[in-house]
Amino acid sequence: MFYRAKEIEGYKLSSLDGEFGKVKEFYFDDKFWTIRYLIADTGNWLPGRQVLISPYAVTGVNRIQETVDVNLTKDKIENSPSPETDKPLSRQFENYYYGYYAWPDYWGGPYSWGDYPYISHDGDNSRDWTENGQKFDHHLRSTRVVTGSHVEASDGAIGHVEDFIIDDKTWAIRYLIVDTQNWLPGKRVLVSPQWIQTIDWAASEVFFNVPRATIKAAPEYLRGSFPTRDYETAIHSHYKRQGYWANEPISPLVAV
Repeated sequence: MFYRAKEIEGYKLSSLDGEFGKVKEFYFDDKFWTIRYLIADTGNWLPGRQVLISPYAVTGVNRIQETVDVNLTKDKIENSPSPETDKPLSRQFENYYYGYYAWPDYWGGPYSWGDYPYISHDGDNSRDWTENGQKFDHHLRSTRVVTGSHVEASDGAIGHVEDFIIDDKTWAIRYLIVDTQNWLPGKRVLVSPQWIQTIDWAASEVFFNVPRATIKAAPEYLRGSFPTRDYETAIHSHYKRQGYWANEPISPLVAV
């Protein structure tokens, strides 16, 4: 099922023994464009701490009740490692965090969740993933920070990132919602992060090697809606790209 990042922000977080806060934002990695952590706003319960919840712990998202269910106790969460709020997450911290929960790491294999394309509780979390002889260059980004980034087509500015569409089966960011109102008044379109050519994080600019005319002719995204497979097929066909679902491995080891 698809969810918008801004939609889930504010959803109540429900542990095995009660609510413990709300979803504040997300951290995603900029290689696989997959959500790695939900950031919790715990109110007065754990003031001054940054509380991270991995999708490994999420058992469901309820749009009607506006809740995210987590299979952890409040005691387990309270005693979990907490990063320094003024510093980016380090691999050393993530090793400590994943070790605390005894989860397999996501950087230990060729897929977005290590050895699997979906979340699995099996695996060896003692490895470092290398690709072409190089250690995985690990970068986590905040959805709130990236929201508003300028989007550049191959021949000029086209709009800005308004939101993200998340697939809760894999926790992949499937699409960026791009608002083109500064060029095409009122029109919004979806683009896959896999089609990004380059990103200038310092300047908050996202570059696509696609002409503005092609984006102008793309199927319009209706604000607040969620893409059907027919709509996704139309988008990928328009951009002459193969659908992500075509070569996606099938795994029975799905935790969410």
